[in-house]
Amino acid sequence: MNGAGYQYYKMFGFNRKFKITERKPLPDVIDAFSLCTNRGSQMWPDHFRRFLIEFQGEDDVTVDHAKLVMEHVLQHLRPNFNLCYFTVDDFFEYLFLDQINGPITAEVHHDMTAPLQHYFIYTGHNSYLTGNQLNSDCSEVPIIKALHKGVRVIELDLWPNSTKDGIDVLHGWTMTTPVTLEKCLKSIKEYAFVNSPYPVIITLEDHLTPNLQAKVAEMVTRIFGDMLYCPKAEDQDEFPSPEALKHRVLLSTKPPKEHLERINGNQDDSHNMPDLNNNFSQFVYIDFDDENGDAANEKNEPKTPTEYKQLIGIHAAKANKELRKALTVESGKGKRLSLSEQTLEKAASEYGTDLVRFTQKNIVRVFPKGTRVTSTNFKPLLAWMHGAQMVASNMQGYGKSLWMMHGMFRSNGGCGYVKKPDFLMSTGPNNEVFDPQVTLNVKKTLKVRIYMGDGWRMDFSPTHFDKFSPPDFYTKMYMVGVPADVSKKKTRVIKDNWIPVWDEEFTFPLTVPELALLKIVVREHDVSEKDDFGGQTCLPVSELRTGIRSVPLHSKKGEKFESVKLLMRFVFE
Repeated sequence: MNGAGYQYYKMFGFNRKFKITERKPLPDVIDAFSLCTNRGSQMWPDHFRRFLIEFQGEDDVTVDHAKLVMEHVLQHLRPNFNLCYFTVDDFFEYLFLDQINGPITAEVHHDMTAPLQHYFIYTGHNSYLTGNQLNSDCSEVPIIKALHKGVRVIELDLWPNSTKDGIDVLHGWTMTTPVTLEKCLKSIKEYAFVNSPYPVIITLEDHLTPNLQAKVAEMVTRIFGDMLYCPKAEDQDEFPSPEALKHRVLLSTKPPKEHLERINGNQDDSHNMPDLNNNFSQFVYIDFDDENGDAANEKNEPKTPTEYKQLIGIHAAKANKELRKALTVESGKGKRLSLSEQTLEKAASEYGTDLVRFTQKNIVRVFPKGTRVTSTNFKPLLAWMHGAQMVASNMQGYGKSLWMMHGMFRSNGGCGYVKKPDFLMSTGPNNEVFDPQVTLNVKKTLKVRIYMGDGWRMDFSPTHFDKFSPPDFYTKMYMVGVPADVSKKKTRVIKDNWIPVWDEEFTFPLTVPELALLKIVVREHDVSEKDDFGGQTCLPVSELRTGIRSVPLHSKKGEKFESVKLLMRFVFE
């Protein structure tokens, strides 16, 4: 209950009165305003440009651009404005607008013309599952949700239906209810590029007979049409780039032996298939992957229909017993290798530099271990620091590992492709490669000042966090990356306040800032019970915009809150 500037909470029949705090400009904000306006009371476009350059590090700003930003803000604050200037309160409100003053850029800005192995790719695992791995429903809905979030790799498990004359998608040997392949493919076609124009990769576990494989080939070519990319023999030397493959579809699987022989003999089977390469304006990438073993594929190889073989764009393989041999870089075109998270750990521990070298030419996909029946996820940093491009996550779940995945792929405008750091793709004068186990010197230091937070009073009920008083918020920050860069910090608890002001600064020395993620979690302190969750986000350090920024927070499932934000400052030294 609110009234006369106070908020009331009932406790044991009595009213407890708490003064309502208003959001007011902080000293650093007032100082910046005063400096840029030469101690004036109005900030005009030339003053605002000075702020953007000197405080926010935006060197290429013109007065005209500054004016456009101000007009956009003023239309939001007071639509009938006549003169384009900010008061200090207007300026403070602008700083809280994350759509304009967010912590990372919203545009694609990485070089998208390198081959596919040069990118981390937003990858899903068992993308059709609505819940756990054992008995949840299979549906096209999680696939659509993933595509809306920018996921570029969709996984489908293919099995014969109950009458053995059609194809279902389900998690094999479980009680999950199936969905038809056709429904999944049509949904992918419709929603593949709603968030990003770059290739969608559909990984398929194939448990089909040759006649059903032929049906898959017919279905894929019919549904995707000119979107489908079928490589020719001359395309085998290099992976294509995301830019070249915008809005198109490509398939990948372990190729049958006789088809490999024809490719190696420079024989081109493409005359048996419609020419789908004339229009490069659209691309989806489909990748067949049997993570349960290769026996079924090997048994069916001699009878695999020609149409099915010719849809293979990236040859897939699976590491079995001879892991180091599997990580050998071979001549010819690269391939895609699937590793379980346990195999990744072994490879990173015993053959770390071999794995890095392998990913300079080939694509590595890492998938969760089978015991993650509740659709939890493993921490992705180990895979990324060794160059693995596809770290498959259960997108229907939530948790700290998935928050890291969300954080990484906020990079590069959220397009689903993040250019790997150059050091992961380069070799030294003695053919050496990056070794994640070697501790390097500090390259950059990130200073983070967390000023304040707001928005909980709009997005949550008055008693959501505490029945008897306003919330007691604090913030934790976790730096995740290579082992030497891992650290955590915590603010003090601000008691009984919906608009906490911490105004604390923390320092993070970084040896490999290119792979670092800043995870931010707000909690509400509770003396007698577990602290309540108040919001989270994860930000790629390499993408941070310097200066005072509005940082929106998200729910445990990664959904952005409507109003909850932190005001923070980022400075690199």
